[in-house]
Amino acid sequence: MITVGVDGSVTSRAAVEWAADDALRMQEPLRIVHAVDRSPYQIGGYPNPALPDLLLRQGRRILYEAEQYARQRQPTVDVTTEDIEGSPAPILCEQAEGAAEIVVGSRGLGGFTGALLGSVSMRVACHADCPVVVVRGEHRPVCGEVVAGVDDSLGCEPALEYAFEQAKLRGSTLRVLHAWQLPVHAFAPEIAYDMDEVRTAQRQVVHDRVARFSEDYPQVKVVEDVQCAHPVDALTDASERADLLVVGSHGRGALGAVLLGSVSRGALHHAHCPVAVVRL
Repeated sequence: MITVGVDGSVTSRAAVEWAADDALRMQEPLRIVHAVDRSPYQIGGYPNPALPDLLLRQGRRILYEAEQYARQRQPTVDVTTEDIEGSPAPILCEQAEGAAEIVVGSRGLGGFTGALLGSVSMRVACHADCPVVVVRGEHRPVCGEVVAGVDDSLGCEPALEYAFEQAKLRGSTLRVLHAWQLPVHAFAPEIAYDMDEVRTAQRQVVHDRVARFSEDYPQVKVVEDVQCAHPVDALTDASERADLLVVGSHGRGALGAVLLGSVSRGALHHAHCPVAVVRL
């Protein structure tokens, strides 16, 4: 099942569009979820008896409009809806159990104007136990390419497998991107590197990652892209010509197992296309 969170915002409508299309491609049912969050309105001393009914009516309207849009977009997809009381991020994370993926808009109605990524989408991307796709509101032309960011850790393999599957379902080219930088030795600046040897080693990283999946996805055309650049800059640039950017759920820093790594977080904030975050 594919689950999409909605709140009536422009980006949530874009998320419904994405989720409906992916449900058709993946042959999965679509579940549209809206969280009825009363907490911002529960102010002691200022009760509003009409507020619960108002929030419920608004939630039903948001779900109805999202359902109608999904059915118009993909009439053959099985669509269900659910209003759940509680905070949006925890509710969506709970929906991850057994889900093929969760889809959210990049910034909902409660976000700050001009913010690139809302707190709900960031928390879901950080903590959900299934792939999370974060979709921006603007429409972009189809580019025919999926980009997957990889490094030399095993943590990138689930993301790469997801990217291969998406490329197969879309009939797209898969660009496997590895960006690297030479380490800076503050106390030994005279250390020299054989750049040809370094480039060869970095290309081998990508080749080894691709080889693990190419046999299972012979129909996917793969471009191995190795760059000497900052990973966030390279991924952001590649996202301008992509339909989807896929990254792993954590980096290699001290908090990598708990939160998104800096590269995945940077990609979520700055990518021009939808971003899928896939957990190890």
